[in-house]
Amino acid sequence: METVWITGASSGIGEACACLYASQGANLVLTSSSAERLEAAAQRCRELGAAGVAVLPYDLGDPAGIEALVYGAWTAFGGLDTVYLNAGISQRTTVEDTSMDMIRKIMEINYFSSVSIARALLPLLLERGGGHIAVTTSIAGRFGFPLRCAYSSSKFALYGFFETLQAEYYARGIRVTLVCPGRVRTNISRYALDKGGVPHGVLDPGQAGGLPAEKAAARIVRAVRRGRREVLVGRGELLMVFIKRFFPGLCARLSRRLKPM
Repeated sequence: METVWITGASSGIGEACACLYASQGANLVLTSSSAERLEAAAQRCRELGAAGVAVLPYDLGDPAGIEALVYGAWTAFGGLDTVYLNAGISQRTTVEDTSMDMIRKIMEINYFSSVSIARALLPLLLERGGGHIAVTTSIAGRFGFPLRCAYSSSKFALYGFFETLQAEYYARGIRVTLVCPGRVRTNISRYALDKGGVPHGVLDPGQAGGLPAEKAAARIVRAVRRGRREVLVGRGELLMVFIKRFFPGLCARLSRRLKPM
């Protein structure tokens, strides 16, 4: 029986993936900063047929308790097969309006927490003979995007760390899937940081018209099961990834003209 740990599991892509794994009878360990929303998601997973659900609420902006969190996730069902590091926070500010405190907060949640969890899990996974780590990046981690200076930086950084992790430990059974969403219909824009570090509070048109989270989850779970190195999740906006690869100058010009909301 598969055991899956998902961070950022109380809404959006994380919750949709949790529900899909639940319908397939997996054991689930769910983490999010909101205990109330997390328990609601856990109850939905129980109703959908999860073999077991453990709830571990935690604010990933606090690095002090990461090792204890990993221990709790690992021991909840006697080990982990798949870990999906999905938690993250975005922004809606220009470089001038993005304070260093905001940059550090976004990097802590999006990058350092995922790195810390992966490093703490690695010896446990290796001792067990391997395991699969999926991590949510973004198309904003493939090219710079207006109003996303810290968010984009954190997602670029995830590519560097997790591609290296797989290169070093592939032969020892560690598999990595980089989940690269474009616009998916979630509440990420509502919780994105605006000027002064306050929540943006608006569902941006790009998010509202994005791929439904349930369809995104189906693609993600399928890609993880197939051992894909990377999966692009979205609609027409994903074309920008290929434009950046083959026509970087054109990508730069298009990025300057894109509506960032």
